[in-house]
Amino acid sequence: MAARTRQRIIDLVGSLCIVFCFFMPFAWMVLMSFKTRLQTFEIPPRIFFTPTLENYRDLFARGIFGQYFQNSLVTAIGSVVLSLAIAAPAAYGLSRFRFKQKQDVAFWILSIRMAPAIAVVIPYFMIGRFLGLLDTRLALIISYLSFNIPFAVWMLRGFMDEVPIEIDEAAMIDGCSRFEVFLRFIVPLSANGFSATAILCLIHSWNEFTFSLFLTTTRARTLPTIVTQFLTFQGVMWGEMSAAATLTVIPVVVFALLVRNHLIAGLTFGAIKE
Repeated sequence: MAARTRQRIIDLVGSLCIVFCFFMPFAWMVLMSFKTRLQTFEIPPRIFFTPTLENYRDLFARGIFGQYFQNSLVTAIGSVVLSLAIAAPAAYGLSRFRFKQKQDVAFWILSIRMAPAIAVVIPYFMIGRFLGLLDTRLALIISYLSFNIPFAVWMLRGFMDEVPIEIDEAAMIDGCSRFEVFLRFIVPLSANGFSATAILCLIHSWNEFTFSLFLTTTRARTLPTIVTQFLTFQGVMWGEMSAAATLTVIPVVVFALLVRNHLIAGLTFGAIKE
């Protein structure tokens, strides 16, 4: 009994240390957003101080936060909807059909997700300039598909593998086409998987920085790039940058808390299979 109690204490302490390591940078960012410019450079840093809203007032005085927030919302939701619409049939094909080099095709799709954004942003920039799409939301939505679609294909494939193939066969015997089987049976039965995939894709799109920085200038900029507004010739404005970063993170945190049950249910429903 003593050994079991000691192990629980060790596990608890270890878990608290891990939580502290992940939570501390976020807590430090929030604290800095309420400090004055002089307080941000104090050594040793001050933990207890009188908070100020000066950084937040300066941020909203710039008049760009609302526009950037709207751009982030539109591009993230648009990318997620298109990604699921394209990835779902592909995932169904990989889950149900047998063809040569099937696993190679699946790995090729996954390898696209592994490519760093900086490696493909220049071709996207050249194509966007040729088509006149630079500094538009459409350019960002299309570019976000490059990492959302491969991720969604692999996620949804795992969930669809959990749906018995006998359901497809029974439905087709009753006269359903392959598309009707997919739409009327596979999609509803994989609803938890769609929810989990949509949530993760939305978070990825919301936090994307590279494409937004290189493919936009003013009109279509998203929230993650707002931090570049505080890199001035006078130095880094850490207070305003922390305030902007805090307001950028809060919607994602609130959204994750609201949909955590759907995310957990989806991730525990199926597993990605090779």
